[in-house]
Amino acid sequence: MIEEKIKEVMGADDTSKEPKKEMPERKINPPAEDACVGLGCVIMEEAEKNDAVEENKEKKSFLEVLKSKSGIVTKGLIKENPALVLLLGACPFLATTTGAINGMGMGVSTMTVLICSNIVISMLKNIIPAKVRIPAYIVVIAGFVTMVQFMLKAYLSELNASLGLFIPLIVVNCIILGRAEMFASKNSIFDSALDGIGMGLGFTLALTSMGLVRELLGAGTAFDIPLFGENFTPMAMFMLAPGGFFVFAILVAGINYITSGKLIKKKDFSCSGCAMEGMCGAAQAEDGGAK
Repeated sequence: MIEEKIKEVMGADDTSKEPKKEMPERKINPPAEDACVGLGCVIMEEAEKNDAVEENKEKKSFLEVLKSKSGIVTKGLIKENPALVLLLGACPFLATTTGAINGMGMGVSTMTVLICSNIVISMLKNIIPAKVRIPAYIVVIAGFVTMVQFMLKAYLSELNASLGLFIPLIVVNCIILGRAEMFASKNSIFDSALDGIGMGLGFTLALTSMGLVRELLGAGTAFDIPLFGENFTPMAMFMLAPGGFFVFAILVAGINYITSGKLIKKKDFSCSGCAMEGMCGAAQAEDGGAK
């Protein structure tokens, strides 16, 4: 009996010494870096969409701003050309365009005054009282005209003598006063400078074109350079006032043809709104015909 119990105890010890079988470990794959779960995934997707929308808005806003700023400059070239479409500044346009150099000199002088006066008037638009704004504009413009005249006398005395009185008359040029009243006094400094550049370039191109055509036909030269031989007979009429009016009409007709007449605003010449409408027989006849 004792031996059997010893064997049982010894057998139990042997079994306790048997190595335990290890369970295989379950491998858990780590989550991918771009993976998202649940609410966090939704938040990340919405944030990405919002970022994309903001980028598109910034691109569109930049393009819109660029388009609007470039439109301020380009409208003065053809669409709202001060000389050929708005028909402003006709006096220096006809008087100083006997040659291309004179036309360009007058145009550059006017453009310089226009840009500088637009900038200053835009800076002072909230300071100048409304009742005295026109005299204030004239004082500002006169200051820059004086500077331009002194520069011409110092460095381009021949051009200054050729243009003569029309340099001081820039002070009352309706283009400069009109842009000061209609644009510079209502817009920012940068936009006012762009407006001055666009309108000044348009006026300079019109003056130079007018002077070049008159010089070619009236003297046979371009920028004082002879282009035709001795057999060419210049038409002196184009150096006089009738020739100036003729070329002016041709340029306006050319702009009208290029734009299909869309830029020239057609005026209403009917009797409606006339101060003499009640006493004029033509107005009564027009009303009777309408009835």
